[in-house]
Amino acid sequence: MGAKLSEYHTGFRAYSRELLASIPWQNNSDDFVFDNQFLAQVILAKYRLGEISVPTRYFAEASSINFPRSVRYGLGVLGVSMLGLLARTGLYRHRLFVR
Repeated sequence: MGAKLSEYHTGFRAYSRELLASIPWQNNSDDFVFDNQFLAQVILAKYRLGEISVPTRYFAEASSINFPRSVRYGLGVLGVSMLGLLARTGLYRHRLFVR
């Protein structure tokens, strides 16, 4: 997506009211890929991003996603990345990126 983030899948994020009012987040998934879609929308809208890294630990008791859902999430992330690339190049603009 072109943003200088160390990680797109975890972390704590804060957004301004202005940003939340201007991004069509209501079109996003109700599943794990929501965060990735939202980040793509923010990046393509050219909002400024900052990051505070947080340590992440993965272990069985903390995971709430099973293998089939993780595959669906991975494919969703790839899809969002492709849609973002198409929008950035002007070839196609999906409803996720229409304001």
